[in-house]
Amino acid sequence: MLLILACALLRAAGLLVAGRLRPDHPFVRWAASVALATLAAFIAVAILAPTGLLAGIALPARLAGLATALAWLGWRGGMLAPLMAGLLATAALDALMG
Repeated sequence: MLLILACALLRAAGLLVAGRLRPDHPFVRWAASVALATLAAFIAVAILAPTGLLAGIALPARLAGLATALAWLGWRGGMLAPLMAGLLATAALDALMG
């Protein structure tokens, strides 16, 4: 119960602070940087040291999927198309290697 109360209070404090900060405020930029760094770390772990079903896919196939997704992202932008291209490249290379 104490944990629930602490989380609710932190969320309320965050809403109060966030409502008063401009989008270009240094704290907002810092929070965005921390969020992106955390996401990048999760992606790196998922590619380099995966668990579960992804562990059954060879590292070269995972890296090829990443490279394909990044290339597509740089070429055309967007989010869904690079994701689908990366998944397709990973699956295709894994099928060829396996």
